[in-house]
Amino acid sequence: MQFGIFSVGDVTMDPTTGRTPSEHERIKAMIAIAEKAEEVGLDVFATGEHHNPPFVPSSPTTMLGYLAARTERLVLSTSTTLITTNDPVKIAEDFAMLQHIADGRVDVMMGRGNTGPVYPWFGKDIRDGINLAVENYALLHRLWREPVVTWEGRYRTPLQSFTATPRPLDGVPPFVWHGSIRSPEIAEQAAYYGDGFFHNNIFWPKEHTAQMIRLYRERYAHYGHGTPEQAIVGLGGQVFMRRNSQAAVREFRPYFDNAPVYGHGPSLEDFTQQTPLTVGSPQQVIERTLSFRDWAGDYQRQLFLMDHAGLPLKTVLEQLDLLGEEVVPVLRKEFAKDRRAEVPDAPTHAALVAAARAGAGEENKGAEEVGTV
Repeated sequence: MQFGIFSVGDVTMDPTTGRTPSEHERIKAMIAIAEKAEEVGLDVFATGEHHNPPFVPSSPTTMLGYLAARTERLVLSTSTTLITTNDPVKIAEDFAMLQHIADGRVDVMMGRGNTGPVYPWFGKDIRDGINLAVENYALLHRLWREPVVTWEGRYRTPLQSFTATPRPLDGVPPFVWHGSIRSPEIAEQAAYYGDGFFHNNIFWPKEHTAQMIRLYRERYAHYGHGTPEQAIVGLGGQVFMRRNSQAAVREFRPYFDNAPVYGHGPSLEDFTQQTPLTVGSPQQVIERTLSFRDWAGDYQRQLFLMDHAGLPLKTVLEQLDLLGEEVVPVLRKEFAKDRRAEVPDAPTHAALVAAARAGAGEENKGAEEVGTV
């Protein structure tokens, strides 16, 4: 199982000081946070994609390419790549290039995003959101797997004998997660291709998340990729920790109450009860996160949101120390207990390459046997 963090890259005022970081400071902070994630033993760093204030990560592959040179083990991912408004040809080439730079430590999470105005900015219509996601990914899937593609669709110009370059590293595309909060069509899409499904459940009750995961697992099995338990699932969540739970609540409350995405709605207590937000001690975070398996089943990736709501970089780095030193080691051990043998590990480039070669070997063996008949 993989543990990591994801960032939405928001530029938010610190309500305790009244200071708002500059875009430059926020970008540099995200880099420092990713490097810290590797230092404390986490597996994944993921960045969102946004094209509007108050967010800064408009070019995820630029940031991840830089981080590839600054890290050695960390899987570098997006927590959303906008499959609706990005050209699938450009996605294919950008992420294949990133694969080579990072020696395979790359995967990608496809999503529609949560900002309606982004569609006309890139010449698209939000009413076509689901159809764009379906058509664009169908093309992207082919571009990574077929050396020459001839294609015609509804939402972009046709391709005639086109080859995307560079080709994926070792002939194996980056692993794809389809991220969705509320769209069953995206869970269906993930199941159809046998890809991963990531439910970013930070604003949703577990009942809704469980329903979406159950749909994905059932449809994954329906399309013949394996049993429901073998489907690849990822979850989000957000935490704030101090060694004393009362201190954690006291420190985080002004950030929660004033953050644009949290404030002026439910109370901190109500929100923590209704969503995965956990504010307390490391032990409370461990217990809450372990409870996710009760309704999601065994899953492969857990990402935490920690650098949000105006929290200063120093505080976020302290949170990562607690996460890496006290929380994740226990989670690794406990999640491994009673994990069914048929449940697959989290996907890695090495594992995908090995599976592809094994599959090619079986095909060659079958062809040889046919030739001897």
